[in-house]
Amino acid sequence: MASSSSASPSNNHEDGENINTQTSSSAPPPPPPFEIPIKWPPQGSLSTEWVESLAAVFDWSSRYVAPSELPSVLPVSVFDSLAMSASKILHREPNCLEIDVDSNCSVVVVGDVHGQLHDVLNVLQTAGPPSPNRFFVFNGDYVDRGAWGLETFLLLLAWKVLLPHRVFLLRGNHESKFCTAVYGFEQEVMAKYGDQGKHIYRKCLGCFEGLPLASIIAGCVYTAHGGLFRNTESPLSKRSKGKKGRRLVSCSDSKVLRLGSLGELAKARRIVLDPPWEGLNLIPGDVLWSDPSTHPGLSPNKERGIGLLWGPDCTEEFLNKNHLKLIIRSHEGPDAREKRPGLAGMHKGYTIDHDVQSGKLITLFSAPDYPQFQASKERYNNRGAYIILEPPDFANPNFHTFEAVMPRPKVNAYYDYENVIDSDEDLDLDSISS
Repeated sequence: MASSSSASPSNNHEDGENINTQTSSSAPPPPPPFEIPIKWPPQGSLSTEWVESLAAVFDWSSRYVAPSELPSVLPVSVFDSLAMSASKILHREPNCLEIDVDSNCSVVVVGDVHGQLHDVLNVLQTAGPPSPNRFFVFNGDYVDRGAWGLETFLLLLAWKVLLPHRVFLLRGNHESKFCTAVYGFEQEVMAKYGDQGKHIYRKCLGCFEGLPLASIIAGCVYTAHGGLFRNTESPLSKRSKGKKGRRLVSCSDSKVLRLGSLGELAKARRIVLDPPWEGLNLIPGDVLWSDPSTHPGLSPNKERGIGLLWGPDCTEEFLNKNHLKLIIRSHEGPDAREKRPGLAGMHKGYTIDHDVQSGKLITLFSAPDYPQFQASKERYNNRGAYIILEPPDFANPNFHTFEAVMPRPKVNAYYDYENVIDSDEDLDLDSISS
């Protein structure tokens, strides 16, 4: 297949070159590992073989097929069938999943993956794929920044359709309209599907809306992308001008902010493309955007302009009141953590941020050597990690760290990373309409 560049800002960085077919003039690209184009199985009955073939073909196409030729690998009709099947399952699930685990099963928890397809494939290989005895909980941020957000998200949707009671996909803050417009997913879809890109993108947004916000694993582990959330009777957020003229969340008296209950989480309206940072429906934004702090108490997250900061005392209160032993959240990569004094960096792929009487708070990040595209010469060179929870109590996390799969296929970025090199704090929240 011929190489081509994507419809994205051009640059000269090593990771930002056109797709590399990894062949010479005397060595044609290898044939695809399975028949292409991919066909939807009769009656939509997915099998393990079909999902694994999808993964293998996505891996092959990332190396030997130009982005604009992806429809020749995955036709729009197949995408539609997969997205519709997954969306129906996701929209039926509650805001907070109750994941009951048998004593002969284990649970793999995965943090942010950000379109790094090859690292996701590595996790599925090293941890073992989803199965009746191996649950997976993905903690959001499947897309943006990396070059294969669409393939990554579709592969995980396929596993969800195949094993809906063993694979659980939670929502991240990047599964939104405003984040995907800034950090590349929308542009990626348009580059890969051209005239049909808007249709593909809208269907993906529909799936994003259906993603649950949190989970309780085996009655003792709470997982969510950002973390904790406020009581619905806490004072409403107000907009005020802050750094770079952004509107920031503020309250007249932050001392009256209180933690919310799981009952309030269950009632929140999650079916919103852009979780609001003001008004009556603040819980989705809190769950997706909040961060831990070394300082006690609950306060507005002024750096992000949405969500909360919570201290070790709040972690203790949440664990104790809900009879939990562990909180696993994600949301912060090495770029975010380098600006957070008092909290450990993300070089291992995980940190233990709070260690209190009732249990622990862990931040888990599963995108190694992140971000894929970076304007500065020095890279973070972080490792990724995933957690395995095992019986009998599932509350003692086993950390598995891993290096990035290298070399990555060379492909252009789908966003202007030279001007959007910071973490999510650079988002223009003024442009968000709730």
